[in-house]
Amino acid sequence: MTYPIRPIGEAEWHAYSNVLSEGFGWQPHPQQAERWRKATEFDRTLAAFDGDLIVATTAIHSFTMTVPGGALPVAGVTSVAVLASHRRRGLLTSLMLRQLADIRERGEAVAALYASEAAIYGRFGYGEAANELRVSIPKHASAFVRHAPSDPSVRLRVIKPAEVRADLERLFETVLGERPGLYARNADFWDGVLADEEFDQQGNGPLRGIVAEDSGGIRGYALFRIKSTWGDNGAPNGELRLHDLHATDPAARAALWRSVLDRDLVTTTVAGVPVDDPITQWVADSRQLNARWGDELYIRLVEVDRALTARAYSAPVDVVLEVEDQACPWNARRWRLTADTSGAECKPVDEEPDLTLPVTALGGAYLGGGSLGGQLAAGLLREHTPGTLQSLAAAMSWTPMPWAGLVF
Repeated sequence: MTYPIRPIGEAEWHAYSNVLSEGFGWQPHPQQAERWRKATEFDRTLAAFDGDLIVATTAIHSFTMTVPGGALPVAGVTSVAVLASHRRRGLLTSLMLRQLADIRERGEAVAALYASEAAIYGRFGYGEAANELRVSIPKHASAFVRHAPSDPSVRLRVIKPAEVRADLERLFETVLGERPGLYARNADFWDGVLADEEFDQQGNGPLRGIVAEDSGGIRGYALFRIKSTWGDNGAPNGELRLHDLHATDPAARAALWRSVLDRDLVTTTVAGVPVDDPITQWVADSRQLNARWGDELYIRLVEVDRALTARAYSAPVDVVLEVEDQACPWNARRWRLTADTSGAECKPVDEEPDLTLPVTALGGAYLGGGSLGGQLAAGLLREHTPGTLQSLAAAMSWTPMPWAGLVF
């Protein structure tokens, strides 16, 4: 059978969202659904139809995302779902291939997504590009190293987040370009970050916040909720769930972390942080981070040459890459990447390759993370010229490590 695919109109939103609700096993509150609808770019949705029935969906958010050395337009893939009644019919493949073609036609060289299931998207060329540490830090063992940064001019101020939204937005814009993977948040995304109805709280209490500031203004903020519980012996056993923390400098960041870790009636602070977050260096007993490593952002190079030219490089490299790419056949050829710290060029060639690799490997390394060396050791890449992989990995590496920090 064939299933026509096209963008939906606004009048079809209810049927479209029902597929998502069914696929994700989640029934949003009507106000949450309305926020979701408001943030939808209808011309960037796709739905597969069985007659008049929508049976599979996907969509895109148009982002500007930080990459090594700058920023570029990125297609943020989201809302991927197939009705259980229509699985194993090729619908997901049809949607993803159509979407990649649309992204290319729109002129975006890179796509990104958060994967609800990590095994799905590699076959469509998405590589694991950013990781996250999920930390659970007990208050009693959260002491910092003695030389952790401090600044006596930093003051902390308790805030109601929605009341200082403009300040939070300006601070985030200030730090946006510092870490690959962070993306600009439009008004709809900030609505979601600051949403605080009872159904948004999910039993974890109201959204709270604190800012670090000096006479010049805000230098950082932290947003969190506190799940207040008590032990059988009457002792407090609260859990602070940190949602968003950004700062312009180490001293302000340290002050914010110290504040959330020291909160009264809280025994544990949990958060998802970049793998190189300063908190991993500040806690004196690193075992007390209780850190769990996980995947975060996935990247897909829709047009290899344009994507590789658009980012900066940490070291010189001159390599012929043979790229394997079934989903985007225009990428499946040999490319010569020549780059140094001043710029890059990537062009098609007929020369013998130095390295053969799947496009997923390039996506995984694109933001400066990934594990090219590990993939070579695992036999997933083929090095034809010894030393090529080491040169490429050094050139594509970046500090700080990538992290997007907000699921889309």
